[in-house]
Amino acid sequence: MRYSSLEITEKEYLIKLSKDDFELPFINQLLKRIQAEQLFFSKTTEDAEEDIISRISNSQSASRFDNLRDK
Repeated sequence: MRYSSLEITEKEYLIKLSKDDFELPFINQLLKRIQAEQLFFSKTTEDAEEDIISRISNSQSASRFDNLRDK
């Protein structure tokens, strides 16, 4: 690697990489992975709680209907 740099400011990250050392598909793959991890860690416990609440409310509304095993 001949030349690369990383600059971090309050609002942005600037990464400079040499085209000779890094292929574009590798950079795309790296960016997708960073975005996927960012999405994974951005999930909060509130989202999980809402999901549980929605599951409970869906199961309660389903219990109002007759089941085949009740017949």
